[in-house]
Amino acid sequence: MSLVAAIPLVGKVIDKLFPDAENRDQVKVVLAEMLINGELDELTQQAGVIKAEAQGEGWLQRSWRPIVMLVFTALVVCRWLGWSAPNLSEVVELKLFSIIQLGIGGYIASRGLEKVTRTWKG
Repeated sequence: MSLVAAIPLVGKVIDKLFPDAENRDQVKVVLAEMLINGELDELTQQAGVIKAEAQGEGWLQRSWRPIVMLVFTALVVCRWLGWSAPNLSEVVELKLFSIIQLGIGGYIASRGLEKVTRTWKG
């Protein structure tokens, strides 16, 4: 279970542990700040890995992620046009599409994180 998915459960536990509404709200704010800071640190580290790869010395080190995404995208487009590899099941195609969505979302999120981090650091 991810931290974000556990928030409602943690909120219920806090509600039971802190009967006073003011104390309960303060604890929830502190936990939310901890969650946000922890996720921001994790995303910053992940963006750092991608940035290091993009600035690497070798062509393959800099280009492997975009190449993989282009290959997966080409497979989906080929399927959409009616061209399909033999014995390629619909389940595999859906998994490829999910990987593409995840990859594109990762690129968008990392770019947004770069902008937010730059603004946040001032």
